[in-house]
Amino acid sequence: MDVTSRYSARVIGSKHVGLIGVPVGLGGKRPGSRLGPEAMRVAEVAGQLRAIGYQVEDRGDVPAPPVVAGEVRREGINNFDPLLSSLTSVRERVTACIGAGRTPLVLGGDHSIAIATIAAARSAFGETLGVLWIDAHADLNTPDTSPSMNLHGMPLGLVCGYEIERGSNIAKEQWQKLRQAMIPEGPVSTQRCFWLGLREIDPGEAERLRRDCQGRFFTMHDIDRDSMPEAADKLCGGMKAAGITHLWISFDVDVLDPFVAPGVGTGVRGGLTYREAHLLAEVLFERIASENEMQLAGVDVCEVNPLLDKSNETALIAAEWLSSLFGKRIV
Repeated sequence: MDVTSRYSARVIGSKHVGLIGVPVGLGGKRPGSRLGPEAMRVAEVAGQLRAIGYQVEDRGDVPAPPVVAGEVRREGINNFDPLLSSLTSVRERVTACIGAGRTPLVLGGDHSIAIATIAAARSAFGETLGVLWIDAHADLNTPDTSPSMNLHGMPLGLVCGYEIERGSNIAKEQWQKLRQAMIPEGPVSTQRCFWLGLREIDPGEAERLRRDCQGRFFTMHDIDRDSMPEAADKLCGGMKAAGITHLWISFDVDVLDPFVAPGVGTGVRGGLTYREAHLLAEVLFERIASENEMQLAGVDVCEVNPLLDKSNETALIAAEWLSSLFGKRIV
């Protein structure tokens, strides 16, 4: 039996994968993440998946908004107008990919793009959708809790439907406009959201995690105490208990320790090792592909920043991690 036929019997989602690049970096602080999609293409992400039996169609890049040099910061969410335009296009692209029967694999770009990717999956799969957020950060901020007003720290705050309780009228109007454009069908319940790898959390996010998300987030402290295999088993058991039948996985490469993955804009020391990350991916594949109770709705990989990388190492690691998630094994 050749490699292709060996893996074709067990797939994590559709055997047909649609690759979408989103070269957008306006949601973060440090320039360079807009170059992430091309860096991951150079790292042969599509070729690695084809080698294990997937049919990968590269559906190109979502047009990037123009980068205006020296733009004056305005009140409210940073770069709001070009980001709203870009996110609207991303949502449409991911919706079309799902409608064509392909599993979307979205290459970012900063993590603000997950607002649109998850919103598209929410529209397609309804309340059966769950989200696994693999990240050093919870990204549960809203404009009134965000220290930076950068949208890459707010994706789950938006898609989970949190309201702004204080702040400027401009920010409130922007937030409402973004919610209407992205989640008109309603938010994703925090009961169906899970986090792994957390180690840098803002005060407002910490309050929301403690109040609304108990038992569904795993910090690096939890992983250190319990080990990755136990944390992964608890994670998968929790997702199963939540009744999730379609899972969107959002992977921020800064979940990895910066000694492993230096090409990130918001690196935090003390993250996952290379092997811990791959073990997590392998467990996810085994639990999703073999139990037939949950299907992969799609994946986004965000925050690869080639300007801060060494020899494209972080993009290579991201491509290898995706291969493990989709079923690559040693034997």
